[in-house]
Amino acid sequence: MIPEQGMAVGAAATSPNGSAPRCEHLDAVHPVMPLPGGCQECLASGGSWVKLVACLTCGWAACSDDSLGRHARAHYEETDHPLARALEPGSRWAWCYVHQRRV
Repeated sequence: MIPEQGMAVGAAATSPNGSAPRCEHLDAVHPVMPLPGGCQECLASGGSWVKLVACLTCGWAACSDDSLGRHARAHYEETDHPLARALEPGSRWAWCYVHQRRV
C-alpha cells in the first residue's frame, strides 16, 4: 500500500482515479526507503533528469519517463518491479508500469 493513499484492507475495488479497477500490485507494496542521490545512471553518464521516481518494491531512485534517460522504466523492464512513486515532497503520484496508469 502506498502510505499517502491510506487505503485500508477491504477497501473498495476501484482505484483512487475513479472507476478503473484497483491495481492489485498495490497489495504487494511494503514501506521502502528511496535510495539517496538521484538517478545513478544519469549521474554516471553526465545526464540530468526532469523528475525522479522511486521503485515501490526496492526503493531504487531513477529518472521518470519525462526525462531523456527514462531509467525508472528501464528498471521496471529489467526487474519487473511494477510500481513507482514520485519523489517530489507532498506528491501522491504513483504509476503502475504493468497497467500503464496512475494508481
